[in-house]
Amino acid sequence: MLEDKDMTDESVVETPPFRDEDGTVRAEFVERVGQAVAAGQADDLRALVGDLHESDLGDLIEALSPESRAPLVQQLGRDFDFSALTEVDDTIREEILEELPNEAVAEGMRNLESDDAVYILEDMPKEDQDEILQALPLQERVKLARSLLFPENSAGRRMQMDFVAVPPTWNVGQTIDYLRENAELPERFYDLYVVDHDDRLRGSVPLDQLLRSKRPVGIADLVHDEIYRVHGNDDQEEVARLFERYNLASAPVVTEDDRLVGIITFDDVVDIIEAEADEDMKALGGIRGEEELSDTVLYTVRSRFPWLFINLLAALMSGYVISRFSDSLEKMVALAVLMPIVASMGGNAGTQTMTVTVRAIATRDLGRANAWRVARRELMVGLLNGCALATILGIIAATWFNIVDLGVVIAMALVTVFAIAALGGLGIPLLLSRLGVDPAVSSGPFVTTTTDVIGFFLFLGIATLWFGLR
Repeated sequence: MLEDKDMTDESVVETPPFRDEDGTVRAEFVERVGQAVAAGQADDLRALVGDLHESDLGDLIEALSPESRAPLVQQLGRDFDFSALTEVDDTIREEILEELPNEAVAEGMRNLESDDAVYILEDMPKEDQDEILQALPLQERVKLARSLLFPENSAGRRMQMDFVAVPPTWNVGQTIDYLRENAELPERFYDLYVVDHDDRLRGSVPLDQLLRSKRPVGIADLVHDEIYRVHGNDDQEEVARLFERYNLASAPVVTEDDRLVGIITFDDVVDIIEAEADEDMKALGGIRGEEELSDTVLYTVRSRFPWLFINLLAALMSGYVISRFSDSLEKMVALAVLMPIVASMGGNAGTQTMTVTVRAIATRDLGRANAWRVARRELMVGLLNGCALATILGIIAATWFNIVDLGVVIAMALVTVFAIAALGGLGIPLLLSRLGVDPAVSSGPFVTTTTDVIGFFLFLGIATLWFGLR
């Protein structure tokens, strides 16, 4: 069990600064906390970290050595803010929860907002979830169990189930009195939701409009019935896009029959956007979205190996193309020197277009309606950049090897490769998206392979024909 706070020790601990000028947790602060944990100095520990914000506490937990993390939670006892566990890597959170008894986790979750509680519970084994839920009050248990029934990464998993709902028969005065007298209201809220007798959503009333209205005015007269609502099964990415598009501060979450079950607020959406951007960025580099810095070496190896293997196959394809022009390379060594430049430049150009395309697909800015217009734009960009760089590289190659024709050959190859890279960087993600494959995950190897193979083939093929090397 978590230790209770001991109020008898009045010792004063000198607290070193928490962050340095770059915003990083200071090593001396981490060391001081680690020493307090190792020595079992719970009161010193409370003096050091008791006033930290949940985000700062999460950063501290990540900076601590693995063997100090769970003892930190245990020694702080009821003074530990369990919402800090939502601020750490998934791997670290799971390791800490494995070391804590379920009754301690249940005790720590009693004061959490429902979305934070679900975030902690959702990755735990089913038997641990059930044991923790059974230790919670009935009302909280029902809320969390209902949220866990929604699909992973859905609005139902991210919603808060603490909101303010009033009937349409009330007036402004009754509503204000209710807000003042009810101690069970959420800490922060921006809208009142108006529901009928069976919890079906009628609309919302912004707080500013409520406060500006006279007490006798009926709530039904203030209702905004045209509101942007979210269904519990909606993907969290779609929810984030809705908030971005309409500049929302909060949105109600409803069931299929329009019953109000929760709300999503902008702070939840910020977390969603950050998580999705992190996942897409990792995917473009061939890394699983769930990989964290705290993962073990073996897990990281297993995570990265498949994409490295795919890149190996791509390299073998490039090697095969090169082998078909071995005679040309033997007769003109300059081709071997310049060949990687063409492939590298084409690969970089393709990656630029691919990155923009994948992001545009994710934000729904690119689709069937504007695909051809964007394709023409990217082709023109590729051709113009290709012409400019081909001129520069052609002059360098001709001067370097004192062969004017070699400059012409590499310039022709580079312009063509840039055009193909632009079309491949756009077309491959669009095709994968049309086939139902996440373009962020799969586009990189295909685009790289395409530009490399075509780049080698074009340069060596044009050079072979131009100089008659066969």
